[in-house]
Amino acid sequence: MYGLIGRMLAAEGKREDLLRIMLEGNAAMPGCRSYVIARDPASEDGIWITEVWDSQEQHAASLHLPHVQATIARARPLIAGFDQRFETEPMGGVGI
Repeated sequence: MYGLIGRMLAAEGKREDLLRIMLEGNAAMPGCRSYVIARDPASEDGIWITEVWDSQEQHAASLHLPHVQATIARARPLIAGFDQRFETEPMGGVGI
């Protein structure tokens, strides 16, 4: 399995708008076992995204899905950047 944990920064004052877009854009993604979007309680603009995939290739392929591309296009103006990114090798757990 392939895991990815990253922190996205919303443009100042736009976190709730960005979260809404990201949560509306959630649809089936082949190979995705878990996709969690969360507020960062330590940052007014921070959003944590935690993903578990069957493989790194399936994660990469998901970025080309039409609904993912549409979500990215809608969200892009509200994203100030990404400041942390960690790749992991999930071994198992609840829900995966």
